[in-house]
Amino acid sequence: MRRVVITGYGLNSSFGFGAGSLQAGLEQNRSGISRVDELLACNGLQSKIAACAGEYNINVIPRLHRRSMGRVAHLGALAALEAVEHCGAAPAMITAPRTGCIMSSTMGSASELCATFETIFTEKNISAVSGMQFFKCASHTVAMNVAQMLGIRGEVLSPAAACASSLQAIGLGFQLIRAGVLDMAFCGGAEEVNSMVVGSFESIFATAPAARNDNPESASRPFDAQRDGLVCGEGAGVIVLESLDSALARNAVIFGEIAGYNTSASGSHISQSDAGAIRDCINAALHDADVSPGDIDYVSAHATGTIQGDASESEALRQVFGGSVPVSSLKGGLGHTMGASGAIELAACLMMMRDGVIYPTRNLKQPAEDCQGLNHIRQQTSAKINCFIKNCFAFGGINAVLVCRRFNA
Repeated sequence: MRRVVITGYGLNSSFGFGAGSLQAGLEQNRSGISRVDELLACNGLQSKIAACAGEYNINVIPRLHRRSMGRVAHLGALAALEAVEHCGAAPAMITAPRTGCIMSSTMGSASELCATFETIFTEKNISAVSGMQFFKCASHTVAMNVAQMLGIRGEVLSPAAACASSLQAIGLGFQLIRAGVLDMAFCGGAEEVNSMVVGSFESIFATAPAARNDNPESASRPFDAQRDGLVCGEGAGVIVLESLDSALARNAVIFGEIAGYNTSASGSHISQSDAGAIRDCINAALHDADVSPGDIDYVSAHATGTIQGDASESEALRQVFGGSVPVSSLKGGLGHTMGASGAIELAACLMMMRDGVIYPTRNLKQPAEDCQGLNHIRQQTSAKINCFIKNCFAFGGINAVLVCRRFNA
């Protein structure tokens, strides 16, 4: 079993493009959530708030590749380009047969899917849809477009597990490198927001209600007594994983080491999380990392601000860690970036570990009764982080937990 380290990352979110923008937004405890009536103008849609990544320079992406990309692939590609620069790997290494690309999203480009169906229904002729439109709508559009842009020739995979997707992508990359199948992998996910995305969550009563439309910055309230639903966000995160031998051979900067991982299902309910299944997934990840609950210095919670989801995660964390380990969720300011959340929030954790700080759960004023008994971080706190876990949970009862630690040769 080879050791697997993190040698780079690239990011974008509602705070802006680049890792520096994410860190600045979190340090300042800002909110990237706003009211976006023009984006979410759709009959029957009640929620008008989202965390959008804003405009970007499409010309950064080579034209040959961007013509087959919708917005979600654009976001993934921009994060991947920063990750390439950040990791410092030579082009020959990126295009080597043992370098892979494992990236995901909840679906293909939602805006392009809508545009495709609008064309079909308006023109009454499927031939009116351009040939490139398929590549924008394909479920693996992020993985295939990023791989093509970077010239990757190793394994290209695209896990599809809704809000656990990008953490599963990172976990899968970890397993493949540890097993000796790959030497390097660009892993993560991207997500875009439009009416179809928000409406999907609204249809199952998961979004913050219309009453929050006039005060969007306070709408996402993980663990809080006043929480009443999630806020959809967009962005992308790409984490560069590499075998330790490879990283040392090229004298790469190492930002952390992945120590363990587990993904599992509850088998009990398609939309409701299960505290016992979450607990078992956390324990299995700790076992895979050969660490105990007492070795964990911080928990980056999934906590999206839904009533049942936050309560289940809280119960699981109490069962595993008691009330001593610091816990926070970054979704109060970022919104829930769904298929990109695991990668974006993992990169934020690496920054916290590097800088000796824990960013708080924004909008957590009073922990709800069913979320109490945890060491909730409600203001920026100095802390030595040597080992942390990142949680992601998704529809279908899917759980994913990653254990990461400070690198020690």
